Amino acid sequence: MPLHLMRHGTTGQPSYRGQIDDPLNELGWQQARAAADSGTWELVVSSTLRRCSDFAREFCVKRGLPLQFDARLVEYHFGDWQGRTIADLERSEAAQLAAYRADPQRHPPPRGEDFDAFGRRIAAALDAVAAQRAGRALVITHGAVIRWVQCRLAGLPFGAIAETGIANASLHPTAWPASHTAAVDSRQDA
Repeated sequence: MPLHLMRHGTTGQPSYRGQIDDPLNELGWQQARAAADSGTWELVVSSTLRRCSDFAREFCVKRGLPLQFDARLVEYHFGDWQGRTIADLERSEAAQLAAYRADPQRHPPPRGEDFDAFGRRIAAALDAVAAQRAGRALVITHGAVIRWVQCRLAGLPFGAIAETGIANASLHPTAWPASHTAAVDSRQDA
């Protein structure tokens, strides 16, 4: 099924936001509108966090599109690092941040979400969208979710591209389901 994953627009918060429920700032609204207006969609499925869901509501009302919300599409939970800037973490927890960057699956943030559970919830959400066979679907979600999907489709562990930039309001065409790809064991090395 042709899915297009879209990362939400910017919130103006330069930190690991995770599951903090920030709204988009004005630039974020502009980014999201421009990205979503570039395609023709038959269904929109959105994360329940405001930086996705507020825009999804507006967009679907404007276009007369069906909208579904799925809490399984929310961002990775960064545990104790949620809301903290990289600069702050580099000053106060440099070794732990370096270990996370090198291998996030083996060295997650303190009290961060389990990466295997994170992957299972994303796969289940995308499987549910694909099962609807609704045509071109726009899935509005978050950076770590998109990174996980890219790793899954490439047969790589999440750590292989954990620090890869996913631009705000960027679109990522995705062939799903990913059953043709190898299952990724989160404990394997990149």
